Amino acid sequence: MTMDRGAAFKAERAELLAFCATLAPADWRMNSRAEGWCIQDVVAHLGAGCHAPFSPSAGKILRSNDIERANDVMVDSRRDRSSADVLAEYRRWSRIFGVTLATAGRSPLGGLRVSLADLGKFPARLMLGALVFDHHTHLRHDMAPALGRAVPGTDSNRMAVVLEWMMAVLSNQLRAQPLPFPDRPLAITLTGPGGGTWRIAPDGSVTAGPAQPSAAQITGVAAEFPEWGTRRAGWRDRDVHIAGDHDHAEAFLDAVDIV
Repeated sequence: MTMDRGAAFKAERAELLAFCATLAPADWRMNSRAEGWCIQDVVAHLGAGCHAPFSPSAGKILRSNDIERANDVMVDSRRDRSSADVLAEYRRWSRIFGVTLATAGRSPLGGLRVSLADLGKFPARLMLGALVFDHHTHLRHDMAPALGRAVPGTDSNRMAVVLEWMMAVLSNQLRAQPLPFPDRPLAITLTGPGGGTWRIAPDGSVTAGPAQPSAAQITGVAAEFPEWGTRRAGWRDRDVHIAGDHDHAEAFLDAVDIV
């Protein structure tokens, strides 16, 4: 399918704003399922992520060798703000972020490779996907469940953008630190809206496309991958099946930890 990253971000932004509109004052201070962060901290993180590319700290963040620590620092710097101020920053800069990156992604600039801390380099057009992934994962797995709220739905376009980003990060991770399994390819198919098939080559590269002969074939559900692919849940506790060399596939699955 042809993805529309701008539309995906716009939809996720609207979903988050609708969620925030339902929060009572006490809800903002409730613990989320993101370790060490309350609900307000998660919104602060998303607002900071949208604001950072337009701030003096952009270069420092992009060159960081620890993206998770950089995220914590940005959240810590906002802890003395009110929930209204945190939401105002998110509302303003998410709008600017979405419009700017969607426009850049459709231009020749979209093909330029840019670094994002220790996550590696990506085509600029994919950078919008980083925040689509962040919104999707934090809202559905860290915020809504922590408050006992219904998990928002999604659609095939948003899910495809999330998976595209996750597979790009996974490829960079595998290339930087190859996994200790034999040099044989494996395939992963994620079913449902936005799903697809990807081939993981011995060099760590992850490419989308038709299934090819592989030592092992992993099948899962697209909507579940953001949860177990980030280790918010164990893959054995979700609808994941293996055909072929189980040891080979399990070595890969046990190592997957996408930031």
